[in-house]
Amino acid sequence: MNTPLATASGNPSATASGAVPATPGGAPSGQSATALPVLPRPSADEFAAVLEHGAYMALTQFGVIDATGDDAASFLHGQLTNDTQHLDAANARLAGYCSAKGRLLASFLTWRSGDTIRLLVSKDVQAAVQKRLSMFVLRAKAKLVDASGELAVIGLAGDVRKALSGVFDALPDGVHVKVDGAAGSLIRVPDAFERLRYLWIGPKAQIEAHLPQLREKLKQVSPAVWDWLDIRAGEPRITQPVVEQFVPQMVNFDVLGAVNFRKGCYPGQEVVARSQYRGTIKRRTSLANVAGELDTVQAGAELFHSDDPGQPCGMVVNAASARDGGVDLLVETKLAALESGSVHLGAAEGPALRFLALPYGLPTEV
Repeated sequence: MNTPLATASGNPSATASGAVPATPGGAPSGQSATALPVLPRPSADEFAAVLEHGAYMALTQFGVIDATGDDAASFLHGQLTNDTQHLDAANARLAGYCSAKGRLLASFLTWRSGDTIRLLVSKDVQAAVQKRLSMFVLRAKAKLVDASGELAVIGLAGDVRKALSGVFDALPDGVHVKVDGAAGSLIRVPDAFERLRYLWIGPKAQIEAHLPQLREKLKQVSPAVWDWLDIRAGEPRITQPVVEQFVPQMVNFDVLGAVNFRKGCYPGQEVVARSQYRGTIKRRTSLANVAGELDTVQAGAELFHSDDPGQPCGMVVNAASARDGGVDLLVETKLAALESGSVHLGAAEGPALRFLALPYGLPTEV
């Protein structure tokens, strides 16, 4: 699959203004948005390449927003759920961007590249989120630009350290640790199936120059494999179908370090803090598998419990084709729905979910 490298280009047709409330599971009302394409099921060889050897993939499902200017860090600090004011050059951080009601509009991986703070975001929400953030810059010395056209985003998974050592002088030794080199930034992200994973983001020309060398050692596979690995790592991603559906704790962002409860105010902060300290988190995200394919099993689909078929008990957060068949899911549900009975996709008589163990523990809710 040695196809030309694609950039994580922004979505020019997703022109929704963040100032317009989003309709449940859809585009902001009165606006249009282009969904991410449904990626074909990867071949068995592509799954095997990651688990048995090492592979890389061009992650066209992401875009990159660059925040520049003297006030970029402080501006983002007042908008996102995590601390960007003290973000150093050696680390990356997960963060969310919430509405005033504490519901997630987007999720980011954030890091510094020189004086720039970069935000990796799902491509289908990038334009709306960038526009909304820009509305609040006001007098701050900060500017948000779409850097997707100049940058490429590569995911690497499996036995990839030898291949990467030919590009970077040093490799990150811990999750969300970052190193920089002439070819861009390399960030280690959470393992999946106990396999190492890295994100490599850099100038398109620089990355393309290294591709022949990379292909000698690693197989290029579909970006759909990365979506699957993210799900198996238990790391939710906010895409357009689930905009404004979840408070951060509902998608385990507090457990994943995407929320700093000691930082100052940001949109929705009171709702997020109240949920944390009053013990009102009654919904969480779990890992599951269900029969089907991605043309019918998609983010935003509602879930129903066998004991209460009349109303939804949860929602699919992310979905990806699974190695062993069916679709692997991250699903947000009422905690009570996991105690007995069964959970089904689309309707109480729909396909039953088979729940799997997350690779991390969740706090005991009171």
